[in-house]
Amino acid sequence: MSTHAKRERLLLADLLEAVGPEAPTLCHGWRARELAAHVVMRERRPDAAGGILLSALRERAERIQAELAAKPYDELVHLVRTGPPRMSLYGIKQIDEAANTVEFFVHAEDVRRAQPEWTARTLDRVFENVLWSRLEKAARLLCRKSPVGLVLRRSNGQTVVAHKGTPVVTVTGEPGEMTVFAFGRQEAARVDLDGDKDAVARLRDTKLGF
Repeated sequence: MSTHAKRERLLLADLLEAVGPEAPTLCHGWRARELAAHVVMRERRPDAAGGILLSALRERAERIQAELAAKPYDELVHLVRTGPPRMSLYGIKQIDEAANTVEFFVHAEDVRRAQPEWTARTLDRVFENVLWSRLEKAARLLCRKSPVGLVLRRSNGQTVVAHKGTPVVTVTGEPGEMTVFAFGRQEAARVDLDGDKDAVARLRDTKLGF
C-alpha cells in the first residue's frame, strides 16, 4: 500500500523534473538543483545530514550538498524518486512515513509556489488530518522564534497554541497552508492573520521553522 510519504516523494520528483534544474524555489539561495541535492544528502549521506540542524556540522553539509548538486540533474531527480538505499533507516516504512511525509510536502510546495502563476493543490481530507496531527505535535518547536503569542486555527475551529505570549496573533487556514506557514514560508501561505497590526508585521518578518 502506498504511504503518504511515498506519494509526496513522487510528487516532489515530478515537480523537480518538470521545472528543471535552474528553477527558483522558496528555499533562500536554492534552485531546484540545490533542493534536490539537499533531499539526496539527507537520505544518502548520514555523515553529513546532521549539518542540516547542527551548526557545528553545517560547513561539511554545505560542501557535500554542493558536490551532489554538481551531479547531472536527471540523476539527482532519479535519486529523489527512487529513495534511500536499502540499508537506510529511511527505507523502513514507519520511519519514512514519520520523517518524510511533511518534509516532502513542504519541499514540493517550495518548488510549486516559487513558479510564476502557480496553482494551489487540493488536498484530500485524510491527508489534511495527517498534516494537522503533525502540526499539533510540532507547532511549539516550529514556532519557537515567534516574537508574539501565536495560535493556529484550522478552518473547522480546531486550534493549537503554537507560542505563548502577548499580544496574540491567530493564524487561520487549512492544515496544508498552516504547515507551509509554520515551516517559515509565511509569505507564500494562504492564511488569514488576526491580531494587532504591529504584531502581525513582526510575525511576518520573523522566519519560523528550523
